[in-house]
Amino acid sequence: MNDYKLPDTGFIRLKAVLHHIPIGKSSWWAGVAEGRYPRPYKIGPRTTVWKVEDIRGFINSQKQASSTVEGVKHAKS
Repeated sequence: MNDYKLPDTGFIRLKAVLHHIPIGKSSWWAGVAEGRYPRPYKIGPRTTVWKVEDIRGFINSQKQASSTVEGVKHAKS
């Protein structure tokens, strides 16, 4: 989305996560609480981050799941 690229390693804040994953903040936090999304890390009293590697892995797993579903749809056609 847009031209923001994920760094190779490190941590990113929620705004950057949501830049790559089209979902609202409340839905994201609900998914985190349910274990559907990567777990965050608290690095300060008001600072929460996610590992870039975890977010990239989540995005890739969603792409793979999506392509698998598409393959099933085409096979049934």
